[in-house]
Amino acid sequence: MKPVRQQVLGVRCWVLGVGCILGFMFISGCDNSPRLYKESRVMMGTFVEVISPEEKAAGIAFGEIKRIEDLLSKYNQASEVSKLNSAGQLKVSRETYYIIVRSKEFWALSNGAFDITVGPLVELWGFRDKKYYLPLKAEIAQTLKMVGTDKIILNPADNLVKFAVPGMQIDLGAIAKGYAVGCAVRKLRENAIKSCLINAGGQIYCLGSKSGKPWVVAIADPGKKGISGKLRLINKAVSTSGDYEQFFIKDGTRYGHIFDPRTGMPANSGLASVTVVADDSLVADALTTAIFVLGEEKGKSLAEKFPGVKIKIIKERNG
Repeated sequence: MKPVRQQVLGVRCWVLGVGCILGFMFISGCDNSPRLYKESRVMMGTFVEVISPEEKAAGIAFGEIKRIEDLLSKYNQASEVSKLNSAGQLKVSRETYYIIVRSKEFWALSNGAFDITVGPLVELWGFRDKKYYLPLKAEIAQTLKMVGTDKIILNPADNLVKFAVPGMQIDLGAIAKGYAVGCAVRKLRENAIKSCLINAGGQIYCLGSKSGKPWVVAIADPGKKGISGKLRLINKAVSTSGDYEQFFIKDGTRYGHIFDPRTGMPANSGLASVTVVADDSLVADALTTAIFVLGEEKGKSLAEKFPGVKIKIIKERNG
């Protein structure tokens, strides 16, 4: 079967067999395996797909992912994240507090390469509304005053989250999908679902096996139609990040959508994509962004701090 390309939110997606994986391809051969139920929905700003031999798996997973989306999406005015961004401080739920705490941990471990307050930079450069703009150095410097996870003040006594600088906002896009997938997997296990693949825009978890064999996920080769390798996974999370689909070119220079929050500039680490395999989908999600910003050497050092994590890095090619 030939791959069928689709364009979703400006990011390339392949369909091969029964799977639609953002940044990956899920491989399914023609065999005598039990029937797989597949359902896709648009959630958390991307396609979310659930594949399982259990018909009820999709409803369970989507319900949990929707619950997390309603809590953490900055595009939902009723979410805690939106209310926090609007007010500058808020007593939040245990889950929202937890994910902000974890975000601060990744910020510290990555020396600031992972940062949930990068939103003002994304807007300044025009990536939010696709009206791309090359800002002046003074504009970047001014915007950087509103960036920095260290400027988030936490009070564990009452789960109060407060911004130290007016105009700050958080965007959990680099960690929320991984957290949501992890929550969905826990809910599936609670309901005795032993085999399922969840893909939330490239944040994937392979629960159990597929008919006694590992789930097979192929890593897309950035900028090409082929693949760069295959992963065979059981009870593992896998995530990928890259800026080879979302970028603009100005005066011959290419500017990608993943930012280095320490400089205010798009990341220039020499990497085309980063793939992380881990036990925890939240860890896999956050590490891909952090490693992409840090580059190969520092990225590998960061990954070594997480036992069992494996990474695959694809470097940029000239031209």
